[in-house]
Amino acid sequence: MAILGLGIDVVEIARFEQTLERSPGFLDRVFTPAERELGPASLAARWAAKEALAKALGAPAGLSWQDCEVHRVDGGAPRIEVRGAIAARAQELGITRFHVSLSHDAGIASAVVIGED
Repeated sequence: MAILGLGIDVVEIARFEQTLERSPGFLDRVFTPAERELGPASLAARWAAKEALAKALGAPAGLSWQDCEVHRVDGGAPRIEVRGAIAARAQELGITRFHVSLSHDAGIASAVVIGED
C-alpha cells in the first residue's frame, strides 16, 4: 500500500470558538448533524481533520465540508466517511482508505489525515 495523500492542520480552540460565535451559520455549513452535537474542542479537532483532508486531496473543486464526516469509534481510532466531491477526488487519486488522528490539548486541536491505495 502506498500513501497517496497527506494533510495536517492545527486550530486554536479559543479562536475557533470565536468564529462559531461570530458566524453562527458556520456550524451548519461545515458540520454534519451528528458532529454538531460535540463540544468546542472536539469540533475544532474535526475542523482540523476536514482541513487536513482537503490538503491531502489537493483541495478539490466543488468541495463541500459536509462531504466529510468524522466518526467516533468506541475504543478505537476515529474514522472518516467521505461522499460527493470528496469521494470523487479520492477515487480520482486512487485513494481507497483514509487514516485520521485527532488531538486537542493546551488550547490547540490538531489532525493528520493520510490517504492510501
